[in-house]
Amino acid sequence: MAAMVNQEKIKIGIIGGSGLENPEILKSAKKISVTTKYGKPSSKIITGKIEGIPVAILSRHGSRHEIPPSFIPNQANIAALKKLGCTHIIATTACGSLRHKIRPGDFVFLDQFIDRTIHRRPSMYWKELAFHIPMAEPFCSNLRKLFTNEARKLKFRYHPKGTVVTIEGPRYSSLAESLMFRSWGADVINMSTVPEVVLARESGMHYASIAMSTDYDCWKKSERVDVNMVIKTMNKNVDKVVKLILKIIPKIKTYLDCPCEEDFKHAVQTKD
Repeated sequence: MAAMVNQEKIKIGIIGGSGLENPEILKSAKKISVTTKYGKPSSKIITGKIEGIPVAILSRHGSRHEIPPSFIPNQANIAALKKLGCTHIIATTACGSLRHKIRPGDFVFLDQFIDRTIHRRPSMYWKELAFHIPMAEPFCSNLRKLFTNEARKLKFRYHPKGTVVTIEGPRYSSLAESLMFRSWGADVINMSTVPEVVLARESGMHYASIAMSTDYDCWKKSERVDVNMVIKTMNKNVDKVVKLILKIIPKIKTYLDCPCEEDFKHAVQTKD
């Protein structure tokens, strides 16, 4: 049986988190600036408590959504949350559906990724040392189970697993690309999960993603994606995301034998 760490040691980082800044939700809220060896994160970080649990909320694309996907300071974002003592990260992300069964508005609790980015620094140890983190199970299975249990109780439409393909962006896929990603077995597509999930795993943090389908990408010719479609679906469902996160946070635990906390300890190959 897994040994659990005292919940007092838990602190939750939320990346995305639009709607959670409400003072009725976040107690003792304050904005703080954090600097890391990788520079500053995407935004000031809002700290406070939800149901008595310390949380830190970071806006991935900046406070005005001004940072394009390939220029997000992912290393600084993860390092800033780690510096503040975060043990877990709940990431929220919009995604395009590559499957009929995943409808706009559905949640997908990602379990795998395919990396199609080419311009991003893929490691916390880029050019510093040889650091080989296992990635067979990128997302924390304990958090994903919790997501599934709470979504079921709330009667939300959800999918307990799914493979995301992360593209460079900022453009959407061509039709040929969208069809290719479907043939590869990808279920959804976005521009933000990689390298964020990798950096969190390298930092020994429990990371899981609540992906919300906003559209059918462009493979489904009758419903091809555009920005207005994405924004409209996101706005309709932000309350559901908030409700789910509020249910999850008080129930989060951390497990000493979880790969999220163990794999990074043995990943360094560079000799002293």
